[in-house]
Amino acid sequence: MCRHLGWLGDRRSIASLVLEPPSGLLVQSYAPRRQKHGLMNADGWGVGFFDEGAVRRWRSASPLWGDASFASVAPALSSNCVVAAVRSASVGMPIEPSASAPFTDGQWLLSHNGVVDRAVLPPTSGAESTVDSALLAALIFERGLDALGDTVIEVAAADPNARLNILAANGSQLRASTWGDTLSVLRRDDGVALASEPYDDNPDWQEVPDRHLVVVEDSRVELIPLKGSS
Repeated sequence: MCRHLGWLGDRRSIASLVLEPPSGLLVQSYAPRRQKHGLMNADGWGVGFFDEGAVRRWRSASPLWGDASFASVAPALSSNCVVAAVRSASVGMPIEPSASAPFTDGQWLLSHNGVVDRAVLPPTSGAESTVDSALLAALIFERGLDALGDTVIEVAAADPNARLNILAANGSQLRASTWGDTLSVLRRDDGVALASEPYDDNPDWQEVPDRHLVVVEDSRVELIPLKGSS
């Protein structure tokens, strides 16, 4: 239960992706337009990006709208590949920086928009938090992002109520899934954006159908139906 954003293309400032768009993650933290579950995303936020191949992250348990330090620094940070999220915590889940996406294994950045019963997730090592999203991220890292579709299908079979919108990046690729929540794609001359909901009113935003896998590499966008899609 969050909103997330991915970018792959030319270098852009973090502020231009997260803070400046008229309906970007900053606005989505308090007034999302298409969120199906929850009214706002005030339980933390995170931004991850690639800097000459290295993974950099900034995460917080506070609302994005109240972080003046991040707002002052974000215009000076830039990358060709970004994953960012604002969080609405599931009932009973801790609110702490380590519970905010993106999670990482040192090569990939990953965000989960949704919810899953932790009891159905097989034991894994390396989870950054006890929240469902962190445990799911650890499972996906262990299985590998090439198996993202199979992992989503397996977890959904074990928990039919799960919502499993995943967004991941490794510096040269974006990978995403739609399973129970929204995702849109924007193809621009300078790159590709994936977002839980459009961050502006550009008519070129296209909604990704539910139960699909998305692979973005260079400027190519591939949509792959997942088993069980209608």
